[in-house]
Amino acid sequence: MEYLYGKDMTELRRLCEELSLPRFAAGQIARWLYRRHTTDAAAMTDLPAAARVRLAERCDTGLSAPVGVSTSSDGTKKYLFRTVQGHFIESAYIPDGDRATLCVSSQAGCRMGCRFCATGRQGLQHSLTAAEILNQIESLPERDRLTNIVFMGMGEPLDNPDAVLRAIEVLTAEWGFGWSPTRITLSTAGVTPQLRRLLDTTRVHLAVSLHNPFAEERAAIMPIERAYPIRELVDVLRDYDFTGQRRVSFEYILMQGLNDSPRHLRELCRLLNGLRCRINLIRFHRIPDSPYFSPDRAAMERFRDTLTARGITTTIRASRGEDIQAACGLLSTRGLEGEKW
Repeated sequence: MEYLYGKDMTELRRLCEELSLPRFAAGQIARWLYRRHTTDAAAMTDLPAAARVRLAERCDTGLSAPVGVSTSSDGTKKYLFRTVQGHFIESAYIPDGDRATLCVSSQAGCRMGCRFCATGRQGLQHSLTAAEILNQIESLPERDRLTNIVFMGMGEPLDNPDAVLRAIEVLTAEWGFGWSPTRITLSTAGVTPQLRRLLDTTRVHLAVSLHNPFAEERAAIMPIERAYPIRELVDVLRDYDFTGQRRVSFEYILMQGLNDSPRHLRELCRLLNGLRCRINLIRFHRIPDSPYFSPDRAAMERFRDTLTARGITTTIRASRGEDIQAACGLLSTRGLEGEKW
């Protein structure tokens, strides 16, 4: 069965041609899918009845409801989805006053191997299709409350660029969800060859997982540093304008005795000198058998205040959903894949 969800206008027009429908019918199908949230071809009433039958016989939306949910004491919800391939992914819904953010996954597992991340320990099962990425949004019970999407769930988005960019296109295109790109943030550990593609083809915000400004120290906790050095990534960013609506930020998980010293502060300032950006400090959330610990709140505030005083806007991100393993770095479906920690 062919899946409709995730198709762009080129694919929908090709489908219409194969079903002997006029090209403009692609726009009608797109509106039913992405604006009216229709899951049944029979309900697409501006298509001829015979065409609706042919469409239903050939295609399915590809949508599936979450198979589980956990609710945090702070209101965060972690949803579990099963992929077409039979693996599992998690998404985190984070309500915050008038805002509601969904942290979506782009892969089942991850192959980046970051030492401080539960998903990285899981390894990669497979990359998601655009339909599987969008399903986390479309099938969310709170879909209509969403104000923001962050690609910060399981997986490295730029390790799955075709599907991720297709999902962003559907979300932001006039024929799709019609969202402003400023409602979307993509986080990357630094797959530099795909970074220019993202920046050239979208206007979404960018968040870079930095965590250590020294190359060898960063490589010890983030193996991607050896393939794609952070300094080369920052050099790429200097070619782009972040003075308008699009923003770039750097995520920095503070780990006591590992990346929280005065020399790290100095090197961060040297690395980011002249780049219009902000730093989001994140408390380290412990995973089993981890050798790392988070500094206390006072130490995090001193780190923040020093960076801010040196001209880099710095904030401390609030931890949400830690009691249901939904906070930063904790998403994992390893146990469901038949493996143990």
